[in-house]
Amino acid sequence: MNCDITGILRNWDYDPTSVRARWIKGRDGSMKIQLRLDLGLFQMEVEGRPDGARPRGYATLLDYYRVISRSTPRSKEAFVLNSDACAELQQEAVQFYYRYLAFHALKDYDGVIRDTDHNLGLLELASRYAENDDLSWQFLQFYPYVRMMNARAKAEKAMGEKKHEEAAGILQKALDDIQAFFTEYGDVEKDRPEVDLLIDMMSQLKGQRPVSSAEKLREQLDQAIAAENYEKAAVLRDKLNGLKAKAEKKA
Repeated sequence: MNCDITGILRNWDYDPTSVRARWIKGRDGSMKIQLRLDLGLFQMEVEGRPDGARPRGYATLLDYYRVISRSTPRSKEAFVLNSDACAELQQEAVQFYYRYLAFHALKDYDGVIRDTDHNLGLLELASRYAENDDLSWQFLQFYPYVRMMNARAKAEKAMGEKKHEEAAGILQKALDDIQAFFTEYGDVEKDRPEVDLLIDMMSQLKGQRPVSSAEKLREQLDQAIAAENYEKAAVLRDKLNGLKAKAEKKA
């Protein structure tokens, strides 16, 4: 059997400026994801672990260690993740990282959300149970990026469904969480691309979000007051109060 993949790579150029991914149908008939890299490609399963493995009989190592941490009797020595366990979990996190990059390139936002949720759970587990702070930080240092990608996918999905207010809330919550992380770990003054990206998305969202009737009236009211047209301002204020009253009745 000839295992040379040169032909596949020749027909699919690597681009260092973008993430290149595609869907393929495997020989087993199931859909899989391929991610083009500089030295070849990754082929990943869509469900479970990207490599298709079931460590210790569980869907993921995260699932396995969560079960162990919850089932350890309080009478025994406290559950900890040693360096070997952390190395295993890091390897799993990298697999999910590559897959959610591919999902994002393919605009499969549900896939991105699922895989970033997995890695956020993995970071939380490691930060709680790693046997020392150095091991814990090997995971925690990636929190801002994973949290950003999670919020980015959720917001992009919401924006595609014209749920602009929901998208804005998602982005703001992620910004608050990341800023709180930087404050806790003393990095608030550093340049942070994760924060910049979310702020850029917020700005883009404001340009796309339809202006509500109440917002239009507020803008007109401000203009009337600035022009000292108080009669018009009074009319606009009454209309604005009417909209507010209707909204309160619906609530």
